[in-house]
Amino acid sequence: MKEQFEIAITNLIEKLKGWFNTIIEYIPNFILVVLVMIVSYYIARKINKLVTKAMDKKVDQPSISKTIGRISAVVIVLGALFLSLGILNLSKALTSLLAGAGVAGLAVGLALQGTISNTFAGVVLSFRKRIQIGHWVETNGFSGEIIDINLKEFILKETDNNMVVIPNKTILENPLKNYSLTNRMRMSLECGVGYESDLEKVEQLTKETIAKAIDNVESADEVEFYFTEFGGSSINYLCRFWIESTSFIERLRTKNKAIIAVKKAYDKEGINIPFPIRTLQFDNNLSIDQPIQFKETVSKN
Repeated sequence: MKEQFEIAITNLIEKLKGWFNTIIEYIPNFILVVLVMIVSYYIARKINKLVTKAMDKKVDQPSISKTIGRISAVVIVLGALFLSLGILNLSKALTSLLAGAGVAGLAVGLALQGTISNTFAGVVLSFRKRIQIGHWVETNGFSGEIIDINLKEFILKETDNNMVVIPNKTILENPLKNYSLTNRMRMSLECGVGYESDLEKVEQLTKETIAKAIDNVESADEVEFYFTEFGGSSINYLCRFWIESTSFIERLRTKNKAIIAVKKAYDKEGINIPFPIRTLQFDNNLSIDQPIQFKETVSKN
C-alpha cells in the first residue's frame, strides 16, 4: 500500500514537472498571443470607425453603416483568434472549432432563414439610389412616404399618418412605383355629361376650365380630352393633363381642385352631369293569388 502511494506521488510530481516545463516553454507564445489579441482589438475598433464613415457616404441609413462596421470588426477579431490558436499549436482545437462553427452556422442559418433574407435585402435596398428615405412610393398595395429602411423592415407613412411595416424581402421581390423619381405627373379626370349636351362645347369648356384652375397647365391646348363611350345615362369622357410635382398628396390636391372647377363651370353653363335614376312601376290590378309584377326603367336626370 505504501509503495503504491509513493508511486502515485511520483507520477503526480512528474506530471506537474511536465506541465511546468510546457508552461515555461510556451511563455513566449502566450505573450505573443496576448499581444496579437490586444493589437487586433485596437485594429478592429479602428476598422469599425473607418468602415462606418465610408458607408455613411454611400448609405443614408445609419443602422446599415454601423452594422457593416461591426461585422468588419468581428471579422478582424475572429482572424486574430484563429491566429492565436495556431501560435499555441492547438491545431486540433482549431479544426474542431471550425467544424463546430460550420455545423452551428448551418443550423442557425436554417432557423433564421427569413431574418437573414430580410437582412441582406435591407443591405441591397440601402444601396439603391432610386429608393431613398423621403421618397413617395407605392408597393404591395400600400402607398406612402419612406420613413426608414433598416436591416429588418421597410417603413412607410401613409397619408392618414399610419405607419406600414413591410419586410425587406417583400419589397425586393415585388414591383415598386416611385413617384419621386420624376417631377412630372399625368393627371386623369373621368366624367360624363347628358346626352342633350353640346359635346364640342363640353370639350372646349373643360379644357379652358382646367387651364385656368391648374397652375401647371399654361393653355387649353395642353389638356387632352377624349370622349370614351355612350354610357347608360351619360356620354363619358377622359381628360388628361400634366403637373409639376413629386408628391402623391399634391396629385390628390390637384385632382380635387380640377373636379371643383369643372363642376362649377358646368353648373354655370347649364351642362348636366347625369346619374342613374330607377323608377319602379307596379301594376294596380293585383290579386292575392297572382305574384307581384313590376317594371324597372332607367332614366337620366
